[in-house]
This record gives sequence, structure tokens and C-alpha cells, in this order.
Amino acid sequence: MAEFEAGVPPTPVVVEVAEDKPAITPPKAVPRSAPKWETDARDRVKVAIRRFAKPLSDLVARDANEGDTRLLVTDILCDALGYDKYEDLTTEYQVKGEFVDYGIRLDKQLVAFIECKRSTTKLGSRHLRQVQQYAVNEGVEWVWLTNGAVWQIYHIEGVLPLVVDLALEVDLLNDPPAQATQGLFYISKMALRRKLIDDLWQEKRAKSPKSLARALMSGSVADAIRKELRKATSQNIAASEITRLLRETVIRPDCLP
Repeated sequence: MAEFEAGVPPTPVVVEVAEDKPAITPPKAVPRSAPKWETDARDRVKVAIRRFAKPLSDLVARDANEGDTRLLVTDILCDALGYDKYEDLTTEYQVKGEFVDYGIRLDKQLVAFIECKRSTTKLGSRHLRQVQQYAVNEGVEWVWLTNGAVWQIYHIEGVLPLVVDLALEVDLLNDPPAQATQGLFYISKMALRRKLIDDLWQEKRAKSPKSLARALMSGSVADAIRKELRKATSQNIAASEITRLLRETVIRPDCLP
């Protein structure tokens, strides 16, 4: 303190570092392991996909009828996806005098309808129209179409105008095993109960062409483009003109909101 007060700078402190001492790096984050329920559900799906590959192929090879396809679909629902045949599944669910092949109940709440077609049927919009109105009438958000091998999972918004989104499609005979396992896992009982399919649908919807087009057409984006164009070209183009040009020359007509 005396040296400092007399205007003499303090003696610098020298710290010696050994040249051969390794640098200290922060430990890598340890990835969190999946919860046991998820690991068990995925393993169950993976084993079942392997087990049902031959029966599915045989159904397609002999063009099995809808009744025979339903038998295998029931096995997949129970053995692969973990639904209880007596507690969770209702066959021939009646809606206003018509019947849906399956209804799925979780905790006594109806959560999905399943429409099953014969093994060689190419699933399409007409099969969806057949069951989506039933879902609207019953307040059910999810509709599944399947021919045993292909599983299409649709989300239904019953408020007019009706909005139908394909959230997931799995092909058990043609998708790589890891991809098929991942897809089918989302509609397993444990995953459906935790609404993981809802998260998947929301993410897919956010990245859809219509959502991206809607974002591009927003005022804030048009204003940002206006500023970038002015900086690059010295031209001050109105935001309304930019929106018009995006609509007419950049965004595909089928993607317009």
C-alpha cells in the first residue's frame, strides 16, 4: 500500500504455466436417455414390425379382403401399439346409423377413428371423406386410414371451414425399419396418451407451404424486404407492392393463404 501511495506501481505478479499441462475443456453434455416407457414402446413396435412383415406381405400377395386385413390390423393395434383389445378398442363404432371400423378410447375418452381397407387398396381422399364427417359429428380430432401396411394419420378441425391435415404416414413394407418404427411409435398407446402426435402435427403444420407463404405475406416480412431492397438497389418500393409481387410471382398459387 505504501509503494502505491508513493506513485510506485505495484510489482506485477507472474504466474507460471507448465507447458506440458493439458488444457482444461468443459465436460461434454451427457445426452438424456429416453424414459423407460418410451424405450419400451419403441422396442415393442420394432419387434412387432419384424414379426408382421411376412403376414403383411402374404396379405398383399393374395389380395386379402377387408375382413382378413382387419384381423391383422387388430393384432398390430394390440401387439405393436399396446392397445387393450377390450378396454381401448371399439369395433363397428356406430355414428348416425353408419359404422366406423374402430374407435379408440383412452381413459374412457374417444380420441380417434380408424377406417380399415383391404390390403391392396390405395388409400385416398374418398376413404378419408367417408370417415372425417363421422369424426366431426363425434368431436374426434384424429382419423386413421390403413390397409394394414400403410397408416395415414389425419388431424381434423371441425370448425368450418373444415381443415384436414396429414400429420403422419407410415408404410410398414417399404419404409426403412427405423423410419417405420419411429412413425408407428407416435400412434402407440403410450405416445398417444402423452399427445406426442399433436406436437408432431403442430410442427409439420408450422413448416407447411401455406404457413410459410402466410409468413411471407405478413406486413413485417414485407417491410423487412422493403428495407433490404432499398439498401441493395436504392429503390424504395412500397410494402404493399412487395406483397403483391410475392403473391403473383413468387409464391405458388396452391400455397396462398
